[in-house]
Amino acid sequence: MEELQPHQQAALRQLSSGKILWGGVGTGKSRVAIAYYELEQRHKDLYVVTTAKKRDSKDWEGEAARISVGKTKDATLHGLLTVDSWNNIEKYKDVKGAFFIFDEQRLVGSGAWVRAFQKIAKNNDWILLSATPGDTWMDYIPVFVGNGFYKNRTELIREHVVYAPFTRFPKVLRYTGVNKLVKHRNAILVHMPYEKETVRHSKTVEVGYDREKLDEITKRRWNIYEDKPIKDVAEMFRVGRQLVNSHPSRLRAIRRLLKAHKKLIVFYNFDYELEILRRLQDVTTVAEWNGHKHEEIPKTDSWVYLVQYLAGSEGWNCTETDAIAFYSYTYSYKNWEQGHGRIDRMNTPYRDLWYYSLKSSSIIDAAIRASLKAKKNFNVASFDFLAFEESLRYAESV
Repeated sequence: MEELQPHQQAALRQLSSGKILWGGVGTGKSRVAIAYYELEQRHKDLYVVTTAKKRDSKDWEGEAARISVGKTKDATLHGLLTVDSWNNIEKYKDVKGAFFIFDEQRLVGSGAWVRAFQKIAKNNDWILLSATPGDTWMDYIPVFVGNGFYKNRTELIREHVVYAPFTRFPKVLRYTGVNKLVKHRNAILVHMPYEKETVRHSKTVEVGYDREKLDEITKRRWNIYEDKPIKDVAEMFRVGRQLVNSHPSRLRAIRRLLKAHKKLIVFYNFDYELEILRRLQDVTTVAEWNGHKHEEIPKTDSWVYLVQYLAGSEGWNCTETDAIAFYSYTYSYKNWEQGHGRIDRMNTPYRDLWYYSLKSSSIIDAAIRASLKAKKNFNVASFDFLAFEESLRYAESV
């Protein structure tokens, strides 16, 4: 406990089983979680459910080693350590009498992961670590049920959720009994604020796009890659994004950034973007973290690390560079914010951190950027293209 900083010690004093440790990216949640285990749960075996990348990087083994906890009986002073990914959570649903740390919130909806979590929560002590604990009350359902506030998801929805009528998919119209929900949330949420010493510098890098071809996609609804009509707005955005994100000016912009930053992390979305970014091999060392490759950050003096948003926006960190470039926008605000946190760590040697967002003047980029600035996910299905286009024209005229 002596190693913990004041904001971490304050959070530790509030922790107990069933609570969510809520702290921004890089605030040291894992350190506090291990300290809580040593203080209150050390007589039990320790299970950590985390991201695949954090499991593979052995980060948690390093944290546990600080208190002499290991994976075998001859390598531990307390319980045995097991670290695995969320993909394998069902393997541990029959464990009883242990202590679980659920790292990086993955509990959404009512699927297999949530069912496994709730069975584990019933028979074990646990805490959950999250930088973004919940945007709506629906996000809290698994944890509320896990704490026994409600018997199941159905009971909570029956008591608190009013759905909009006559919709194709369930849409929450409003919540009832909100004071009770707030009371439950306050009972389990342990906030760990931390005044960072780093300064984030966010820069927008303007890039080009082919306006004529984008008009063909968005106005004439034509799939220029498959030479056929576009069937819906989802396809229109997919095709439009490929056109916009493939413009040669984007790679040129990354090349310019590499002249200013010898070590650069680049976030991207799609495989066609990856193929473009791989061309950087002619100027620097290139490594990747995505669904195809799980390579470590290079040890060379100059490198670019290509990270796919879904695969690597959370659960790892890098203190070897002060710069991230976002080759394209993500639809997910959580992935966007988590991506920023990869270099904004408590132990970074840098005070000034640089973030470069590549942005064209296309309606595609404008729509996604507007959602991210509002701290919301971009929803293609509910996007009103004509209304947004009209609002852009109005904004330009005033």
